[in-house]
Amino acid sequence: MAEGGGGARRRAPALLEAARARYESLHISDDVFGESGPDSSGNPFYSTSAASRSSSAGSSDDEAERPGPARALAPAAAAQESEEDEAGAGWSATLRDRPAPRFEGTGGPIRKMPPSASAVDFFQLFVPDNVLKNMVVQTNLYAKKFQERFGSDGAWVDVTLPEMKAFLGYVISTSTSHCESVLSIWSGGFYSNRSLALVMSQARFEKILKYFHVVAFRSSQTTHGLYKVQPFLDSLQNGFDAAFRPSQTQVLHEPLIDEDPVFIATCTERELRKRKKRKFSLWVRQCSSTGFIVQIYVHLKEGGGPDGLDALKNKPQLHSMVARSLCRTAAGRNYIIFTGPSITSLTLFEEFEKQGIYCCGLLSPRKSDCTGLPPSMLNSPALPPARGQHSIRTKGSMSLICWYNKGHFRFLTNAYSPMQQGVIIKRRSGEIPCPLAVEAFAAHLSYICKYDDKYSKYFISHKPNKTWQQVFWFAISIAINNAYILYKMSEAYHVKRYSRAQFGERLVRELLGLEDTSPSL
Repeated sequence: MAEGGGGARRRAPALLEAARARYESLHISDDVFGESGPDSSGNPFYSTSAASRSSSAGSSDDEAERPGPARALAPAAAAQESEEDEAGAGWSATLRDRPAPRFEGTGGPIRKMPPSASAVDFFQLFVPDNVLKNMVVQTNLYAKKFQERFGSDGAWVDVTLPEMKAFLGYVISTSTSHCESVLSIWSGGFYSNRSLALVMSQARFEKILKYFHVVAFRSSQTTHGLYKVQPFLDSLQNGFDAAFRPSQTQVLHEPLIDEDPVFIATCTERELRKRKKRKFSLWVRQCSSTGFIVQIYVHLKEGGGPDGLDALKNKPQLHSMVARSLCRTAAGRNYIIFTGPSITSLTLFEEFEKQGIYCCGLLSPRKSDCTGLPPSMLNSPALPPARGQHSIRTKGSMSLICWYNKGHFRFLTNAYSPMQQGVIIKRRSGEIPCPLAVEAFAAHLSYICKYDDKYSKYFISHKPNKTWQQVFWFAISIAINNAYILYKMSEAYHVKRYSRAQFGERLVRELLGLEDTSPSL
């Protein structure tokens, strides 16, 4: 028994090296955050666990709710009838090889930053001085109009550009201190920071916080609910487009923007009751080879109408609309987009293919729009097949895959040939055969799960009650993470190798105008 255990231990490094080689061939970089620890050592893409956990419950529920006939083990006559029905709809069991979408060019930074570039230089690729100056103008305008309506505020003095930078720096500091209250900087307690507190008084910070605005007032032509932050989101998007060119493979998903679990565990019941439910959903299109978030889409919960979030939440209508919005600038570039069950649908994928966008998505009979798909592939057999076995149906360039690995997982793709084989490598089980589309999906989604784990650790902890401010600080958090990714891909990283936490601390000190900009270790 001990000898067998020793053999397994000797085999594990070889399997890990094989996994690294496989995933390097899929053009996935390793650990963009460059931090030590158990979650960043080695290669994370040795199994489908990260992707499977999010969808296995849906598959199991679907099998329990929709047992269906055992099509795979049906009599010959029933099987023949099913095949005839599928053939009439254009689906076939005959597999034909097809080339992968051709992608010209390489992804990466568009602008070359000098080795001496600082953290604020990378941040201002997305939030330049002209955007900050507009915040200064709008904040002063709002303060003036507010006082005209509600009475003079003798303690208010118009904010300046250096003060606006310092204001942003204070709020951003909560992403590295993980303290929800910015005012803790001046408290003298555990989260206090004397060097930061000396730059601006607490009273001045609170005044700027009271009047802070990106757009002071609604124009007569504005009807969008995010009018107070939409110009900033548009400017941020222009910065993303001008600074980075994504690789061919990208993922559509909702990043982790839930409450900090440490806060939830330590706050009182009264504080929890005061928290307002988030009134929007935030979706992103993310480069899966670097982690750079290419595009942001915010969907507001606008009442109970047919287009409101309440009516469309977890339904294909909302998620198809989100996918179209996120991919509106991706047409004609032969990108490969990975999607979750709520977005995956034959209709959407065919629409994207006409635009030069290819897809690979996880499919769930319960969560996905299954219109036009063969029913025999959506029902599970009474007896499970062997692990790693799969069946495929094709229709033109589209392939529907049903793959078994302790549960049935279905994939719809027009980006990978049904003839190409891949492998899922697990430390204990070894190699599990699968179509290449399954391996690619598991690899890229696992990478995004890893990114989310680290991304949530450096999210701005400040939680305002106003929806537009919540969106604003979420967007700032994304901009800082993108700035760090560009920093790691630049020559400046080879001069001084800062971790994500150190990069955040350096950015805060530079925004506050402190001379000592070296991060604390």
